[in-house]
Amino acid sequence: MNRILIAEDERRISSFLEKGLHKNGFTTLVVPDGLSAYEHARGGGFDLMILDLGLPVQDGFTVLRRLRNERVTIPMIILTARDSVADTVAGLEGGADDYLAKPFAFEELLARIRLRLRAERIPEATVLRAGGLELDLRTRRARVGGRTVELTAREFALAEVFCRHPDQVLTREQLLSQVWGFDFDPGSNIVDVYIRYLRRKLGPGLIETVRGVGYRLRP
Repeated sequence: MNRILIAEDERRISSFLEKGLHKNGFTTLVVPDGLSAYEHARGGGFDLMILDLGLPVQDGFTVLRRLRNERVTIPMIILTARDSVADTVAGLEGGADDYLAKPFAFEELLARIRLRLRAERIPEATVLRAGGLELDLRTRRARVGGRTVELTAREFALAEVFCRHPDQVLTREQLLSQVWGFDFDPGSNIVDVYIRYLRRKLGPGLIETVRGVGYRLRP
């Protein structure tokens, strides 16, 4: 199931997008400002982002520029009230994959999303390897140091996030979003609890704590 990040500060529009995308089989996460959009897109776990240009904290152009400068390749569709040719050109030349002006027909947006996702789809690896850890996505089995390790579904999902982002510091909020989908209070210590579970099973040196920030899988 494809996961879409919606960066939109108008609650009426973001709610409309959420409902429409859910009905069409997508999962979504809404963020109301540019800094949150940047952090979630940079953290991975999303197949596409819908980006409004008029966001608070950081505007959409800044988010777009920062992500592309850091080689973050998530497909981005700009959705904005700015419909001038100059803005359209600036968005596309800045790295956006598509541009749709408000007001818009949801059916047109949906068609553009599906087209972009088809264009981006490539055969996905069924085995992930990083930091001495090997995850078989088909059998849901983990191996480390030549031995097979039994992981619960949640432990495996957490290990998969780390394997997809080796040597990248992931915050608790990013891990909570990608593994638990914000079903838990952001102030919960559930991430720390499951990190301890993984360390017990995979070994203490594989996942390191970056004090005051989050965790990282050692390459």
